[in-house]
Amino acid sequence: MTTMFVTYAGDAATRFDRDYYTGTHLPLVMTAWGPYGLRSATAFFPEGRVEGTIALAVCEFDDDAAVDAALGSPQSEAVMADIVNFTDSPPTRHRC
Repeated sequence: MTTMFVTYAGDAATRFDRDYYTGTHLPLVMTAWGPYGLRSATAFFPEGRVEGTIALAVCEFDDDAAVDAALGSPQSEAVMADIVNFTDSPPTRHRC
């Protein structure tokens, strides 16, 4: 299994709609990348007002090839285009 962490940096003034992210964006991610081997996508948010990471998604894939297939898929365009609907912070991906 391969884990991809998606982080969003910012501070208390950075726009991030948690409800949209968990209720709309993560289901979109599952629909788009599930056929390529995404097993789960879970969101975590730091408690309180902090600077640095304001949101973190943990995406569990079958393996590295599944991550590559998902990110290179035509469905990734919709996933990336949706980001502006919940934040101004660009995502950063980390693979483990």
